[in-house]
This record gives sequence, structure tokens and C-alpha cells, in this order.
Amino acid sequence: MQKYNHLSDQELVRLYLAGDNPAFTALVHRHKDRIFTTIVLLVRDKALAEDFFQEVFIKIINALKSGQYTDNNRFCPWVVRIAHNFCISHFRKAETRHNVMTSFNDAIGDSMHYMDFSPEQRLITGERYREIEDMLDRLPAAQREALILRYYAGLNYREMAQTVGISINTALGRVRYALMNLRRQMAASETAMC
Repeated sequence: MQKYNHLSDQELVRLYLAGDNPAFTALVHRHKDRIFTTIVLLVRDKALAEDFFQEVFIKIINALKSGQYTDNNRFCPWVVRIAHNFCISHFRKAETRHNVMTSFNDAIGDSMHYMDFSPEQRLITGERYREIEDMLDRLPAAQREALILRYYAGLNYREMAQTVGISINTALGRVRYALMNLRRQMAASETAMC
């Protein structure tokens, strides 16, 4: 696996399409945390996210083999767009899209890795994640989704706009208002603690 570490995403895609299956495995390992976290935050259920994660990578394999990926040095945003569309499509079919964005039953901390933290640091970090989750849950659905795509999936504003089907200005506005709302919540939380 280490022989692939120095290769770009595009080189790994080319190798995979030429028949080198371990190249795709290296690609999955490179981006799995970001993609999985994005899916978990969108579906709010870790078990469902695990199923979706597998389905998304099957879609990616099919898309790669059918030539739908163009070599534009943006593999990860392309994958995030597929994951986002898969999640939205699933919930549209089930007619529960509203529930996807309004309640969160699984802890983000479960999917995060605590490296060499002391027990106290893990406790404090877990509490911070829960506080952030609660604040994210109180945001309007569009703002919450914008923050997930921008800061967890790492998409730029153009990629966000393409993924969700909105203008770049709308993407900028959603992130801006979401951050303003989070700041207000944090200020209110700090005031309540005093």
C-alpha cells in the first residue's frame, strides 16, 4: 500500500482503470474518513452511513469504469458530490428528507479518532463534539448542510454550489449565516454558564 502514497488521485485512478485494483484501495483509504464523516453527518445514523459508504463506493467504481470521471484533479469533491446525491436520493425516495437534516442520533465522536489523548482530554473532546452537534442540529437544514459540505467534506464554494444545485453566492450566504448562527449559540451558551 505504501508504494501508492506518493501518487496523486488521478494517477491512482489511471492505475485502477488499467487493472491495478490495489490502486483503488489506496484511493479509498486516502479519502475514507472525510467521505464517511460527510455521510454520517448527512444521514445522522452511523449504521446507515456504513451501508451508504459501501454503496457510494460501488457507484464510484461503476462511474469510473463507465468513464464518467474526467481527470480534473478534483477526485475528492467528485466523490463527495456522489455521496451527497446518494444520501439525498435515498431520503427523497423514502419521503423523509426533512428528518435527515433535523435530528442527529449518532455521535460524531464515534467516527472520530482520538489519538494519544488522556482520559480527561477524551472526555473534554467528546463533550465539545456533543456541544457542536447540538448547535449544528439547531441550524436551519440548508445552513447545516452547507457547513457539512464546506468544513467536513472540504468542498470549496463552487463545488458546494455544484453539489447542491445552487449559486455560488447562495453557498457563500448559507455558510456565512450558519457561522453567524453558531457564534450566537456559542455566545448564548457562554452567557448561560456565567
